[in-house]
Amino acid sequence: MSRWIRFLIVLGIGFGIGLAYGWLIDPVEYVDTLPESMRDDYKTDYVLMVAEAYHAERDSSLARERLSFLGNASPLSMIEQAMFFAVQSGYEPADLGLLRDLSDALGGGTTPEAEIQP
Repeated sequence: MSRWIRFLIVLGIGFGIGLAYGWLIDPVEYVDTLPESMRDDYKTDYVLMVAEAYHAERDSSLARERLSFLGNASPLSMIEQAMFFAVQSGYEPADLGLLRDLSDALGGGTTPEAEIQP
């Protein structure tokens, strides 16, 4: 039985040293990362937040400015990509409606859900 106790103690010590090294001695630091490097689900959530803000404020120039945070792509293409991902992921119809409203406000045509294909 003492063999198992020594094994668990050594395992705990190794785990503690690993955590101390990773969190205290040499932690990972992300520097100058671009919003463009976000995963698609985060980008879609950001575009949806911009759409919600637009719905409340009705300021299309501010919405364009907020979407420019995600990079150099056109705001309409960002919204289109967000709509593709939202349909694939099963977002609520109300959220898809907000995205469509934002697209209309920025000069894009509405894309019916049935026509959205990745």
